[in-house]
Amino acid sequence: MMNEHGKSDRFIVPEKSPNKTGPPEEEGMEGRDLVERNRHQQNTFRTQSRRDVPSALERVREVARKSKETRFTALFHYVYDPGMLEYAYRQLKKNAVPGVDGETWQHYGEELGANLQDLSHRLQRGAYRAKPVRRQYIPKSDGRMRPLGVTALEDKIVQRAAVEVMNAIYEQDFAEFSYGFRPGRNQHQALDELYRGIEEKKVNWILDVDIRAFFDSLSQTWLVKFVEHRIGDRRVVRLIQKWLRAGVLEEGKLTVSEEGTPQGGSVSPLLANVYLHYVLDQWMQIWKRKIARGEMMVVRFADDIVLGFQNKAEAERFQRELQERMKKFNLELHPEKTRLLEFGRFAAQNRKERGEGKPEPFNFLGFTHICGKTRGGRFTVMRQTIRKRMQAKLKAIGQELRKRMHDSLEEVGQWLKAVVGGHIRYYGVPTNSTALRMFRDRVSRMWRKTLGRRSQLGYVTWKRMQRLIDRWLPPA
Repeated sequence: MMNEHGKSDRFIVPEKSPNKTGPPEEEGMEGRDLVERNRHQQNTFRTQSRRDVPSALERVREVARKSKETRFTALFHYVYDPGMLEYAYRQLKKNAVPGVDGETWQHYGEELGANLQDLSHRLQRGAYRAKPVRRQYIPKSDGRMRPLGVTALEDKIVQRAAVEVMNAIYEQDFAEFSYGFRPGRNQHQALDELYRGIEEKKVNWILDVDIRAFFDSLSQTWLVKFVEHRIGDRRVVRLIQKWLRAGVLEEGKLTVSEEGTPQGGSVSPLLANVYLHYVLDQWMQIWKRKIARGEMMVVRFADDIVLGFQNKAEAERFQRELQERMKKFNLELHPEKTRLLEFGRFAAQNRKERGEGKPEPFNFLGFTHICGKTRGGRFTVMRQTIRKRMQAKLKAIGQELRKRMHDSLEEVGQWLKAVVGGHIRYYGVPTNSTALRMFRDRVSRMWRKTLGRRSQLGYVTWKRMQRLIDRWLPPA
């Protein structure tokens, strides 16, 4: 169709374009509000250019930021744009384990231009097919195994491109207290927000929330409905459905489920955030605004959630209502790991007056949080490396040192420098210096023991060992 200037208006942004797809359904407190808004909103968005991906995505961000009710009906061309696909390819880990296709990053890149053009054409024609993810297990700190899905390379590329496009929208929607797997946000920011909240707000009770098997339990039906609140492009929605229904391949057996999203793919963290945004974040924001009378704080990193309350009665009520809320969306609180704890500046004194023990600590993002005091006697939150996490890490380092027993000192030193340095960068927070020094000391002793096994003397002097430690192991 041509406008009065003789130009196609295919990509003009209409102010009020009818939405014929109909609104997705919702339940719960904020759910009814969302449905009502979607029922009356008529905004859609069509892009202006298929050539300049970065500037076009900025336009998407602008529209998403200005209107929380707009449904985007023309997004798919961003995903199959060869420039976007190449960008996505460059973002992938170069040495990642291949999926069921056996394709590696290096091999695919040998004919990158031709491969991406072919992938782009298959996406446009609807000939792209998602492959099953390959099941792989990694050990958890508690001794159990965490299931991961190893995604095929082209699926990783398309997922990464789709995430880039969808982030332009959802980053305008997600709550400030949500930190997990979001651009420009990380664990340390979540930890700092939790620390500040407990220190500065009237927090007397902590609700440590654990969702049982979240990634395996979320409802794919609800997830698609949530996505459709913002994304009206059926081709993007079908892409997501293809990944959800691709199944998991384990020991030659293909399993397809209508629940869950495999961990390991580029799109899974974003879909998890979308799910929890509608199930929990918006609901918690309304609960805080309309129901809570005392102060309340929330910090969420993916499915790890910690809440602080001023009043115990409100914390208990919230926990009951949270449990009911989650049942509606196929989720469940872990009965043993979800705990309500007395924690805060007055917790120690209150418990002492009642003849009870010290305030119970809680774990969050690798740290044990403890009610403590500064040297001046002021309340503070002490953070220490979770003991099980450190023990598991040391065990893994010991096993790897035995494998590297006959490698050169230079090679082992470089590896240990990276491992110890990474550990210190993550766990290097105030009040955790003792645990950091202990970690470095244990690594030093294990390295000395390994070197002694290959020495003709059967040991390495501490004088020589200290030189190696000073050279290769970063100080805490």
